[in-house]
Amino acid sequence: MKTLEENIQELKEIVEKYDNIVFFGGAGVSTESGIPDFRSVDGLYHQQYAYPPETILSHTFYRKNPKEFYRFYRNKMLFTDAKPNAAHLKLAELEKQGKLRAVITQNIDGLHQAAGSKTVLELHGSVHRNYCEHCHKFFGIDHIIHSTDVPVCTECGGPVKPDVVLYEEGLDNETINRSVRFIHDADVLIIGGTSLAVYPAAGLIDYFRGDKLVVINKAPTPRDSHADLLIQAPIGQVFSQI
Repeated sequence: MKTLEENIQELKEIVEKYDNIVFFGGAGVSTESGIPDFRSVDGLYHQQYAYPPETILSHTFYRKNPKEFYRFYRNKMLFTDAKPNAAHLKLAELEKQGKLRAVITQNIDGLHQAAGSKTVLELHGSVHRNYCEHCHKFFGIDHIIHSTDVPVCTECGGPVKPDVVLYEEGLDNETINRSVRFIHDADVLIIGGTSLAVYPAAGLIDYFRGDKLVVINKAPTPRDSHADLLIQAPIGQVFSQI
């Protein structure tokens, strides 16, 4: 069995050789920036609330109980002090070098863009975009933070909703189609910081037809046995060494 150092060296060689790389990431990419992972042992799913997070973050709950939704959302989903970590920064650097074609992320925190990545496909939306459900005026994250109860539009007074995909809501078709194209056309697909437990996002991996599948995650994933290179370590630690 190879050591972590040997695996990182192999990853380094793959990155040096190829210039059509796509990265597919999840919550584990942001945990090293201090944003809790919903499905980790210490994540939100293991804390106690009046309702489970899956319930609060559902379309039905948002409609029926928007005040409670926003109380949870402001307390547990917005991390304005979080900064990009080594993984975010390295991915942005690889894009700048012409090696990385796209970042496809399940995260909603905007840290890839903050690190300098340009082609970022956000499967589950972003906390930095919010829109009026009546007139569709867009608002930044500060509008949510500095409002109380249900935030309203400054133009028409309508309710403002985060541009994030809640449970029971479908993913954006254009984002899915672009992600499929990037994954299908990639020579290297690096999967990082995701348990690949959330569908339909995790199903996009099926479209990969390239040369090298790399999986970097602390815990096992359903794709480990398919990986050409498997690294079970924190992704920031790995990316800081390539």
